[in-house]
Amino acid sequence: MTTWTSSELDRIGKEDELDLASLRSDGTLRNPVTMWVVRVGDELFVRSVKGRTGPWFRGMQTRHEGHIRSGGVRKDVKFLDEKDPVVNAQIDAAYRQKYSKYPKSYVDACLTEAARASTIRLVPRSESA
Repeated sequence: MTTWTSSELDRIGKEDELDLASLRSDGTLRNPVTMWVVRVGDELFVRSVKGRTGPWFRGMQTRHEGHIRSGGVRKDVKFLDEKDPVVNAQIDAAYRQKYSKYPKSYVDACLTEAARASTIRLVPRSESA
């Protein structure tokens, strides 16, 4: 399995936002959605503030693959559900710390049970430009 390089983790991890485009069933990319991204250890995570019923989350379920852009990094990725409660607690803490400069209500939207149930780990699929 391909892993993130230290440089990619640093560059994406320091950015507030990430553009995520999921693959349609025909292999074409959907329009990208801008969202918050957090780093926990050597992993990157995103959540849908609307939970598993959010439009981008439903679209991502088609192939569980897509493309991200952030911090000058462009990468094809797999989307893996993250259900481990210990990891999710670490992700909660990462959201609180990283986005503390934003209104509390924005951060809290990433910490609801619905958002937590939509936690996705981003895993590189292959080397890409």
